[in-house]
Amino acid sequence: MMEREMAYDMQGSPHPITDYRDDYNGGKLGFWVFLLTEAMMFGALFLLFAIYFYRHTATFAATSGELNVWLGGANTVILLFSTYTMGLSSLMMRRKKVRVSAALLGLTALMAVVFLGIKALEWSAEISHGLYPGSGVLDALDKGEILFFGLYFVMTGLHGLHVIAGIALMFWVLLLIRSGGVRPDHIIVMKNVTLYWDFVHLVWIVLFPLFYMIGV
Repeated sequence: MMEREMAYDMQGSPHPITDYRDDYNGGKLGFWVFLLTEAMMFGALFLLFAIYFYRHTATFAATSGELNVWLGGANTVILLFSTYTMGLSSLMMRRKKVRVSAALLGLTALMAVVFLGIKALEWSAEISHGLYPGSGVLDALDKGEILFFGLYFVMTGLHGLHVIAGIALMFWVLLLIRSGGVRPDHIIVMKNVTLYWDFVHLVWIVLFPLFYMIGV
């Protein structure tokens, strides 16, 4: 382990220098602030959905039945399991099982890619039927259906962007593990990425019943 750089006060007493890579409390606080802004953004969208659902309850419930609940359910299971492997990866790193941790992190990233693949198939089917914002087919439908699909594409699309960001972060952590930037005694980055993935999973846990199950 590298010896930490020291600074000395006027009395000659040594104090370890802490930079952004070693500031555990600062790193956690900063990331929680970031997640708060993300929660506010999705919270505003959930509120908007609630308002329109109140105004077009019957239409929203009927339109929800047009979505593929099996694909949505499969993605829910995938995200649930990926959250488990992500947390287990962080735990293995703390227990100094670096290779096991890296393997679990890679498995988590793979499941995230599968999630996006399933969502892409689902979107492709809906787009092929003209059910996307701005299409003539959708514009000819009831106002409630237009609002439902508009919110569906915006909210699941925004969530998908967060999944892509999560995949990028996981590969970054894998590179840091290989270079020694993430190790058993220095896992703040990995813990923050784990927390981020928990947030992504929680958002989907809300999105799934909102869009896929209100018509059941």
